Amino acid sequence: MREVEIRDDSIRLGQLLKLADLVDDGSDAKALLAGGAVRVNGEPETRRGRQLVPGDTVTAQGETVGIVSRAH
Repeated sequence: MREVEIRDDSIRLGQLLKLADLVDDGSDAKALLAGGAVRVNGEPETRRGRQLVPGDTVTAQGETVGIVSRAH
């Protein structure tokens, strides 16, 4: 599992997919989510605006990323 740092308290799922290089742009994220190919903490997720926090994991495109907070 790879870790992705976020600088705020949370991040939207669509933003995380782009930040983690799992999709190229927002339309790719929308299609991936609509197809049921994204899991958050092991559960299927279709909402691009789902708020994620440090400790959450996202699985897509055969890769799992964990969200960690950037130390201030």
